[in-house]
Amino acid sequence: MKRKFLIKNGRLVNEGEITEKDIYIEDGRIAEIDMHLNQRDSDTIVIDAAGSFILPGLIDDQVHFREPGLTHKGNIYSESRAAVAGGVTSFIEQPNTKPAATTIEKLEEKYAIAAETAWANYGFNIGGANDNIEELRKIDPTKVPAVKVFMGSSTGNMLVDDAKALEAIFSEVKIPVITHSEDEETIRKNMEEAIAKYGDDIPMEMHPLIRSREACIKSSRLAVELAKKHNTRLHVFHISTAEECDLFDNSLPLEKKRITAEACIHHLWFSDEDYASKGSLIKWNPAVKESRDREEILKAVIDGRIDVMATDHAPHTLEEKQNPYTSAPSGGPLVQHWLPAMMEFVRDERMSIEMMVQKACHNPAILFNIKERGFIREGYWADITIVDPSRPWSVTKENILYKCGWSPFEGTTFRARVSHTFVNGSLVYENGKVLENRAAQRLEFDR
Repeated sequence: MKRKFLIKNGRLVNEGEITEKDIYIEDGRIAEIDMHLNQRDSDTIVIDAAGSFILPGLIDDQVHFREPGLTHKGNIYSESRAAVAGGVTSFIEQPNTKPAATTIEKLEEKYAIAAETAWANYGFNIGGANDNIEELRKIDPTKVPAVKVFMGSSTGNMLVDDAKALEAIFSEVKIPVITHSEDEETIRKNMEEAIAKYGDDIPMEMHPLIRSREACIKSSRLAVELAKKHNTRLHVFHISTAEECDLFDNSLPLEKKRITAEACIHHLWFSDEDYASKGSLIKWNPAVKESRDREEILKAVIDGRIDVMATDHAPHTLEEKQNPYTSAPSGGPLVQHWLPAMMEFVRDERMSIEMMVQKACHNPAILFNIKERGFIREGYWADITIVDPSRPWSVTKENILYKCGWSPFEGTTFRARVSHTFVNGSLVYENGKVLENRAAQRLEFDR
C-alpha cells in the first residue's frame, strides 16, 4: 500500500512562481496543493519543509548509466540511486552501451533491466546508425523519447557519418532527433597533429584544441541546416561554445520550437583553466573550453536560446581516467551533484530558482512530451524534491554514490542540500540515505 504524505511549510517553486503551499500526496500522485492543509488521518506522514524549497523532481535528459556491457563503470541500479540522492526523479539514458541500442529489441532489453533495478523513472533513447533506418520506422512515439545521433564519435563509437543516412534520419523520424555534434574530420586532423608532436603523452590542456570549437560549430551548424531542410524536431545536446549559442532562437515559446538545445553542468561550471588541477577528470566530449564560452552558455540558458540543463552523466573508473590522454576516456559522473551545483548559481544570484526549475524540470517534460511529470500539479505523479538552500556540505569519497567512486566535484562545498526525494509518491531518499522504497516507472510520452 502506498503511503500518504503531507509536505508542509515549504516554499513551492513551480511554473515561474514561489508560493507558500502545502502538498498532500496519496496513491502516488499529488492529491491537493493549498495553504494550511491539515493531516487527514493518522496514516499520513507529515514532513516539515520549513526553510526549504519544494521543487518538481528534476528530469535529466542525458545520462549514460552503462548497462548493458559497461557495468564495471556503473549500472542502472547504482547510478539511479545516485540520481535520487541528487533530487533527480526521471532520467533519459543514451544508446551507446554494449551492445548499442540501435534496435527496438535491444532497447526493450534495457527497459526490462530498469523495470527491475531503477530508482528513478526511466526512458531510453534509441540510437541512429548508418544502416538502421528501417528499425527507426518501427518506433512507437509513446514509448521512446528520441533518436540519438552521434555526429562525432565518442564512448561507444556510434558515429553516423554517411550523408544519405543522416538525410534519411532527419527526414523520416517523427520523434525528436538528438545530436552529439562534433565534426569527425576536424577532430581526426587535430588528433593526428597532436600525436605527431607529443606521441601518447598529449597534455590534457590540448583537449579543447583537439575536440575544437571549430569541430563543434561545424557539426551543430550542419545539424541545424538538416533540421530546417526537413522540418525535423531537433535537440542538440551539450552546447560547449559561445558561437553555437547563436544557432538557436529565443523568439518562440518552447512548445512551438522545432530546434532546441541543451547545456550541461560541466560546461557551466568548469573552464580550460581547470585542466591544470583536474586533468582527465574534466575530460568530456565536447570539451570544456574557455571561460567566455562558459559565460555565454549561461547567458543563453537564461535568455532562452538554450532550453534545458542536464548532466551528460558518464562514469568511468578512476583507473581508466588515469591513463595517458590518448586512452583516457571522456566523460564523468555528475547526476548526484547537479542540483547542488545549480543551486550555487541561485545563491550567487546568477540565476533565479524559478529559472533553474524551468530548465531542469518543466522544459524537459515539455520538450519530450513526458506525460504527467515535470510540474507540481494536482493529479500529476508525485515526483518531488525538497532542497534546503542553507545546509552546507562537502563532497567526499565517503558520500559519493556513483559506482566509480569519484567526482570532479570532490572537495567542493555546496551551500544547498537535497533533503527528500519522492518518486511516484514514494519517499526514496531522506537526509543522506537512499530508502528501500523503489517505485520507479517507465516514462510515457504524450504524443
